[in-house]
Amino acid sequence: MTDLGDFERLIGDDHGLCVVSTLRPDNTIQSSLVNAGVLKHPLTGEPVVGMVLRGGTRKLTNLRARPRMTVVARSGWQWAAAEGPAWITGPDDPTPAIDPERLRLLLREVFTAAGGTHDNWEEYDRVMATERRAVVLITPDRIYSNG
Repeated sequence: MTDLGDFERLIGDDHGLCVVSTLRPDNTIQSSLVNAGVLKHPLTGEPVVGMVLRGGTRKLTNLRARPRMTVVARSGWQWAAAEGPAWITGPDDPTPAIDPERLRLLLREVFTAAGGTHDNWEEYDRVMATERRAVVLITPDRIYSNG
């Protein structure tokens, strides 16, 4: 397994659950569990691994200072990792080409790419804004697995 398509299929086996790792200021690793999916980058069209992160998290703080991340998906004993530079956009990380309406839709796109569904999108949008959620996209420059 060496490409993003295979990584995407593996993510789908466990509802988008992945372990992400960032680098702390003291050069130790900080890991946590997120939902992630594969989608196209809104600016480049390139395939990326995306996730929605709550504002104020250590992950975002780490990524702002050291914008690189590893994402690991697994299903049973099969696992795959994608690592690369991170791109962040959100209320605390504005991107000139992503206006508030495009951000609202991008948050939905990433959520659905990670296998999420919602019965009330207006409520989803409200919670994303209240929690200052950000979109984080990883452009993999390395993908590897045990397969």
